[in-house]
Amino acid sequence: MLRFLNIANFALIDSLQIEFQPGLNVLSGETGSGKSIIIDALGLLLGERGTAEMIRSGESKSYVEGVYECQGNTPLMKLLTESGIEVAEDDLIIRREIAANGRGRVFVNNQVVTLSLLKAIQPHVVDIHGQGEQQSLLSTDTHLNVLDAFAGASSLRSNVSQAYDELSRLLKELEVNRQSESERLKALDMIEFQLGEIDQANLTESEDTELEAERAKLANAEKLTTLCDEIYQHVYEAEDSALARISAVQRKLGDLANLDSVFQAQLDQLANAKYILDDISFVISDYSQSIQHSPERLQFIEDRLEEIRRLKRKYGGSITEILAVRDKLLEQKSSLLHSEETGKMLESELAKALERYQTVANDISELRRQGATKLEKAVAKELSAVALGAAQFSVRFSRPIGSPVSVKLSELLGLKLEDFGRFGKETVEFYFTANKGEELKPLKSVASGGELSRLMLVLKTVTAPTLFPRTLIFDEIDSGIGGRVAEAVGQRLKKLAKTNQVLCITHQSQIARYADTHMLVSKEVSGNRTVTRLTTLDEDGRIDELVRMIGGSTATLAARKHARELLQMQ
Repeated sequence: MLRFLNIANFALIDSLQIEFQPGLNVLSGETGSGKSIIIDALGLLLGERGTAEMIRSGESKSYVEGVYECQGNTPLMKLLTESGIEVAEDDLIIRREIAANGRGRVFVNNQVVTLSLLKAIQPHVVDIHGQGEQQSLLSTDTHLNVLDAFAGASSLRSNVSQAYDELSRLLKELEVNRQSESERLKALDMIEFQLGEIDQANLTESEDTELEAERAKLANAEKLTTLCDEIYQHVYEAEDSALARISAVQRKLGDLANLDSVFQAQLDQLANAKYILDDISFVISDYSQSIQHSPERLQFIEDRLEEIRRLKRKYGGSITEILAVRDKLLEQKSSLLHSEETGKMLESELAKALERYQTVANDISELRRQGATKLEKAVAKELSAVALGAAQFSVRFSRPIGSPVSVKLSELLGLKLEDFGRFGKETVEFYFTANKGEELKPLKSVASGGELSRLMLVLKTVTAPTLFPRTLIFDEIDSGIGGRVAEAVGQRLKKLAKTNQVLCITHQSQIARYADTHMLVSKEVSGNRTVTRLTTLDEDGRIDELVRMIGGSTATLAARKHARELLQMQ
């Protein structure tokens, strides 16, 4: 549910804050007052294209910010969590900024996100149906989604898609297995060559690290020897070596300790220092003797490291990865050597998977056809109430065309299968005509903007509320209607608002009278600039606005009485 909208420097709006309430929120006002600008701002907030032309003249930046309550919206929560967005207290804050240079930024809960993520969020929070913006209802994918949800087939639909994915996986494996004999032999030759190249190298884990260390030692053998000799001389062998000097000090300190035992501790420490230097000298001597001066060994190591580097370039960035490639090559070799046996096993698995798919696909087909009949009847009952009394609505089925899985399955197994898809054996399309005697045609080719808006309202009324986002926006759904029809549209919006938050822009008093919250959008001049303002109306304000909407030039007693009666007749 949309709780709060903050708009700044957007078109005619300098600064506007709107608190929306649950139920039916109606926005009304004179033509050109800026009602649709508010809807445009919401569209921008939910991923529509933003341009510098949207920024209020004289300003460098525009922004729109919305606060949504998303408690219980599990799909949205899952999307946000998977995208790394933190959600605190079930609130979602979206902010969209547009700069004069055309660049923009998107924030979700104060985290910078991409426009694609914003578009992914939109269906979970707001459904906007404005003039020319009913694109979702023109998509046959939407038709199938609506029917499945109406028919209670969502769970079965998931089973169908899983069965289809399993078929697709097995088909890919069988395709690889069915490659021609010459291709199989070529693949075997390549694998044998690669295995031979790796096996001939006889690699061991961490070998390259050990060789690098040895190479460094061999390459610096002369310097290492010199340093060791110098250290050994200074510590042990020279006449004035550290050990010789410590021995002299030790004797003197021993004499001192004999005279005063207080120096015994220092004498012991000096003895320990002598032991340490002894140990250092022996380690240096042993290391010096181990140093090899072998150009041949150094060349061998260089060659070996170059061989390892070559294999890394071909098979992986480390010896571990190269050995992992070897294991995979062995698996591929085994599979190719036993391709006939593997192929028969895959064919058997594929036949079982096809049987599983056919079972669940047949089940959902039956459920869809039952649901389609019920949906047609439910829509037919509502059409006349929204000025579509002569209209007809039909749900029609057809086969998916050229489904890759069904086509490949027919080819590989030599079967004659009718096309089927990831969601079953049929596609669904809504057919419609608004005029009596006219042929039913696909909805996308015959419905006008106003008809499409009203049909959407009918669908939302007859289908389960949970199928749709929690905030539903209708921009001028009353276009081309009035009187009794507008009254019926208002009643259906009111009904819809019992389970969803509804925002409706209207010019019809028969619709506005049903508002739980009625807001007036107006235009005024402030500081030589035209600005859009919004006021939440109290009862007197609603009466004044209904009088204007009814068409009264002045708020006469009769007009006000009629307006008051409209509010009391809910």
